[in-house]
Amino acid sequence: MGFRGLWAGLALVVLPSFAVLGYFGREVYQQAPPVPGRVLTPAGAVLFTGSDIVQGQSVWQAMGGQEVGTVWGHGAYVAPDWSADFLHREATFMLDSWARTEHGRPFSALDNPTQAYLKARLHDDIRMNTYDPRTGDVTVSPLRADAIAGVAADYTGLFGDAPGEAWLRNAYALPPNVVRNPVRMHQLVAFFFWASWACSTDRPGQEITYTNNWPPEPLIGNAPAPGLLVWSVIGFVALLAGIGALAWYFAGAERRHPEVAEVFPKADPLMGLHPTPSMRATLKYFWVVTLMLLVQIVLGVLTAHYGVEGSGFYGFPLARYLPYAVTRTWHLQLGLLWIATAWLATGLYMAPAVSGHEPRFQRVGVNVLFVCLLVIVVGSLAGEWAGVMHKLNLSTDFWWGHQGREYLDLGRFWQVFLLVGLFLWFALMARALWPALRNGGDDRQMLILFLLSSLAIPVFYAAGLAPGEHANLAVTEYWRWWVVHLWVEGFFEVFATVVIAFLFTRMGLLRTTMAAASILFATIIFLAGGIIGTLHHLYFTGMPTAAIAFGATFSALEIVPLTLIGFKGYQDLTLSRARPWVAAYRWPIYYFVAVAFWNLVGAGLLGFLVNPPIALYYMQGLNTTPAHSHAALFGVYGMLGIGLMLFCVKGLTRRRAWKTRTLAFSFWAINIGLALMVFVSLLPVGLLQTWASVSHGMWYARSAEFLQSPLMVRLRWMRIFGDTVFAVGALALAWFVAGLRTGWSLAPESDPVVEDLAGVPPNAVETVH
Repeated sequence: MGFRGLWAGLALVVLPSFAVLGYFGREVYQQAPPVPGRVLTPAGAVLFTGSDIVQGQSVWQAMGGQEVGTVWGHGAYVAPDWSADFLHREATFMLDSWARTEHGRPFSALDNPTQAYLKARLHDDIRMNTYDPRTGDVTVSPLRADAIAGVAADYTGLFGDAPGEAWLRNAYALPPNVVRNPVRMHQLVAFFFWASWACSTDRPGQEITYTNNWPPEPLIGNAPAPGLLVWSVIGFVALLAGIGALAWYFAGAERRHPEVAEVFPKADPLMGLHPTPSMRATLKYFWVVTLMLLVQIVLGVLTAHYGVEGSGFYGFPLARYLPYAVTRTWHLQLGLLWIATAWLATGLYMAPAVSGHEPRFQRVGVNVLFVCLLVIVVGSLAGEWAGVMHKLNLSTDFWWGHQGREYLDLGRFWQVFLLVGLFLWFALMARALWPALRNGGDDRQMLILFLLSSLAIPVFYAAGLAPGEHANLAVTEYWRWWVVHLWVEGFFEVFATVVIAFLFTRMGLLRTTMAAASILFATIIFLAGGIIGTLHHLYFTGMPTAAIAFGATFSALEIVPLTLIGFKGYQDLTLSRARPWVAAYRWPIYYFVAVAFWNLVGAGLLGFLVNPPIALYYMQGLNTTPAHSHAALFGVYGMLGIGLMLFCVKGLTRRRAWKTRTLAFSFWAINIGLALMVFVSLLPVGLLQTWASVSHGMWYARSAEFLQSPLMVRLRWMRIFGDTVFAVGALALAWFVAGLRTGWSLAPESDPVVEDLAGVPPNAVETVH
């Protein structure tokens, strides 16, 4: 298949896939759980208004939103899932009330037949959809109204400063007076009720709730719908079929294209590359990347510690100044920002290197963008702190403070500012690459891919602007995952793949035409499952049930290319040994090899662990998700960001030799620490929570009763081993990078620049040409 066929194949994958995703976007607007105009009793007593629910969502977002527990399974993991917690509290209140009134005993003391009768009665009361589309009213029974009032009283004490709730606040890492205004507290309860109502009320004409029976809650009969199991099995079959087809294709490709012996350059082709002013200006980006990485790790340590000491840090009352909602927000935001900055700086470095053209004022543009990024980072972090700490009102908070949407926490102003910066970055890239693209040549296909993937980065980040402050939560989640899945996991990966290929082709280690064809084919395979696979994040967030069928099938196909990722890792490792001079680039390439490993383990194995609908039904919102996200986000994108940073810095210091013992130590410490973090703590906690979710329900798997049990506390304390090794590795990396500026990571200038490193031991000084 030639390039024309590959481009046609890419179009045939992308266009229909976005048509399907767009169709479900239209459906979610039409079938999202309705926000009632009023919630009232049969006697006409109004419990909540639609305004209360909408404003309550804003209260939730302002206090940190998805960084203070979860709703519909998305968010942070120390506090409960409030939709599951509210539902269980409401259900137990009603069952105990009936049991004491009619049988004189608590529900737990009744015999099985009586319990079964009361649960059936509860099912009929709660699962019945009483929403009237003509009036917009939802009617609840008098007893349910009493249950709602009881839950509201509990939450008022929990989110306030009731002494009787102090232990629970500490377990949930909630400081006192999270919500200080009684009106806001009423509105927050209204929002939590609505989120719970969507989880427990059947869709009109169906026997399944708006959240497809999520969360698991035996008391009201919330159990997996038949479609979850059926489509999970079909997803497994699709995965096996995809692996078989891909293996068949590669076997045939080997016969069609016999292996040709590669002729690698005898000397470093980059030796003659002289960094332009704009390329040199990218160096400060990498200093900031290193600093943000270190700060992110410190915040990660604090965030993890809040899981066992929710109000402080080894006795110091840190939550008064930096509560969990702030540290987790900053931890996530800095993770995205330093990785993105490393990749953006790599693009700015590579564009003139690839084209050999330095446009006028390119350095000015690179410096202006750098200042913009600094303002965005500092401004957004300060705004998020101010929002959580009650320094802003609700409307101001949305624009300047905390949006309350995980991974999109920064205020809307900063989000727009960042989008403008991304388009500026693309413009700087395009103007530097345009002469090379216009001249054609062997690089043309890769240049087109480079520009398209670069353009996709600002375009798909813009999707996060679609939901407004008061958008229905189902609509918000739909667009949020366009950013988190399509932007972070999709087109950023295509961009990174192209950049790595450019690096290897410029080094003469890959043929340009083969690299371009391989990237195009890999992009087709990845996006074939990746675009529609976005739906696997949305099974239980108010989406129509048909989304499960598409999400289960296509998210399984996402794993197909990862099953052969070992070939990519082996290829990169082989290239690192192609010629003696390549040893100078050993550690940047080793980070690329680590990317392949974590792609298989983090994105592949741990990703597929939670992807099938039947698995996610019990695992959504448990620590199996951070096990996957840490291994995939840092293991893949973080390792890639570090590798790209080192490669660029290598080019900017190419006339000096590097001392790499510290760099080698940091590589192994970071990778070993990440593995310990995931497999010694996060994954065991998540699997035990899954067992609790299957046995008792989501409310129990997220409860303080379970998470504060001795075994769970011990497992969370065990993160300290992996976190410490990981942090020491990051400090060693920062020490090495700082040493490139100060000189302690560089050999003396008098050392000769050698051409043949054939006898150099692994940890000796490496020479950069």
